[in-house]
Amino acid sequence: MLTDLLMKIFVPGCERPEHPKVRLRCGMFCGWVGIAVNVFLSALKFAVGIASGSVAVAADAVNNLSDAGGAAVTLLGFKLSAKPADSGHPFGHGRIEQIAGVIVAVVVIAMGLNFFKESVSRIVHPGKVEMSAVMISLVVAAMLFKAWLFFFYRRVGTLIGSETIRAAAFDSLCDLGSTTAVLIAVTAGRFTNFPVDGCAGAAVALLVLLGGIKILRETSDPLLGKPPSPELVEELRARLLRCEGIRGVHDVIMHNYGPNRYFATAHAEVAPGSDILTVHDLLEKAEAEIGQHMPVHLLLHCDPCDADNPELRLWQGRLENAVAEYNPRCKVYDLRLRHEDGGGLLEFHLLLPRDDRSTGAELETLFAEALDRYPDPPRLKLQIVRSYV
Repeated sequence: MLTDLLMKIFVPGCERPEHPKVRLRCGMFCGWVGIAVNVFLSALKFAVGIASGSVAVAADAVNNLSDAGGAAVTLLGFKLSAKPADSGHPFGHGRIEQIAGVIVAVVVIAMGLNFFKESVSRIVHPGKVEMSAVMISLVVAAMLFKAWLFFFYRRVGTLIGSETIRAAAFDSLCDLGSTTAVLIAVTAGRFTNFPVDGCAGAAVALLVLLGGIKILRETSDPLLGKPPSPELVEELRARLLRCEGIRGVHDVIMHNYGPNRYFATAHAEVAPGSDILTVHDLLEKAEAEIGQHMPVHLLLHCDPCDADNPELRLWQGRLENAVAEYNPRCKVYDLRLRHEDGGGLLEFHLLLPRDDRSTGAELETLFAEALDRYPDPPRLKLQIVRSYV
């Protein structure tokens, strides 16, 4: 409830998070809130750590300071990613947000390594820790702030679909767990000579390292070429199939250049009897239709589809049955039936899962044997295609 109230006060138009300017304001507001909260918590924990002599609390303070730096990077990332496309970056600057996430992850991992080193040193050379009731109360208050920040990040990250902010939410959750462990350890340290403080610091460091690695993986995947969501691809196909003159869609390739910014190509099946100008116009109309309703800049390729040929439909059905027996995840499309002196020739594309390493020659032989049960089977010529979505 507090998050929604803050959003309404400081982010005009927050009820329309899909709008690029609103999304930018949400991301930047998250950055400023993250900087303010983490700087405050870092100063609070530094004071407690120095006063009590606890390396675990001091390490937790540095962790919050690194979170403040991460929030600053997130703020900068959102600001730069909103820059319009230019001659040097014709696809825009949207991927800067992911680069900012990678920087956050590297900072978190570096701080985790430093925490671990300091904690091991405290295990080898234990120091006395003295935590008063006031200090414990301050740490508990810091935990409540961090818990709120987790829910704040998670709410906004889900609202605008930002992996970077969702990563910051996960980092906040890790911080909450690590601070809890630190509080338990320093309290227990009052009743034992065992180096509980150093062990707690090492545990915090390991949590920070694991969190940093998770953030790095999630934010680097889009830069490496993460496939689009199945829902987005299916929506694209469904909208295209509702367009005039398009009988089928395949060979969809989609590239992401930042949040809600996709560039795609696809093959659209059209009737072979249509003249070239008619096909050109209906494909341009379909591209414009997609651009109006989806965050996708689409380029369509024309594929003639002779769906009215009864002989082609007959062999297509038989071939599809043979392919389904081999692997139901495969898909047959782009069929051509030609008649030559040596008999019929059936050409087609076969969409294979990426984990299937069969060769074209092997599959041609396999499917030809399956069609030999019928009279006068055509020769086969296939081209293997692997999906990008």
